Amino acid sequence: MAKKQTAAKAGEAGSTEKKVNPALMKPLQPSKELAAVVGSDPLPRPQVVKKLWEYIKKHDLQNPENRREIRSDEKLRGVFGKDKVTMFEMNKYVAQHLK
Repeated sequence: MAKKQTAAKAGEAGSTEKKVNPALMKPLQPSKELAAVVGSDPLPRPQVVKKLWEYIKKHDLQNPENRREIRSDEKLRGVFGKDKVTMFEMNKYVAQHLK
């Protein structure tokens, strides 16, 4: 029984909650190109990415044959600077549009 109590205490000490980096929650101002997609209000980076994915899904911009590829429409071309990017490249381009 002592082992169960020790395990329970260890579980309490090693909380499973993620610690959020405060730098990620700092509101950032999107450029005019990015604001055309996510809005002009300052937003934390995770909210920018969330709104970007909402836009991509709403306008069906994922390549159906390769879901990791995002096809740019007129607004996204202003952000990405090219016709298609992978979801892994996306953050690199978005970072350039946040101040």
